[in-house]
Amino acid sequence: MKDMTKDMAGVTGRRRNGDGDPLGPNSEIGRKLKQYYDELVSDNVPDRFAQLLSQLEQAEPAQKKD
Repeated sequence: MKDMTKDMAGVTGRRRNGDGDPLGPNSEIGRKLKQYYDELVSDNVPDRFAQLLSQLEQAEPAQKKD
């Protein structure tokens, strides 16, 4: 029990001081998720999907007038 308390004190101390990585072992997961998201956002929208979005935008004002 004593060792666990000592380990936890070290972890919280690092977080409070800004030393070390606050996410610990989850940091790599966070970096990979950010990398995946950045790649996904930078992908081009397929032409057919862009056409469907355009049609939807044109249809919305017509629905509001009715």
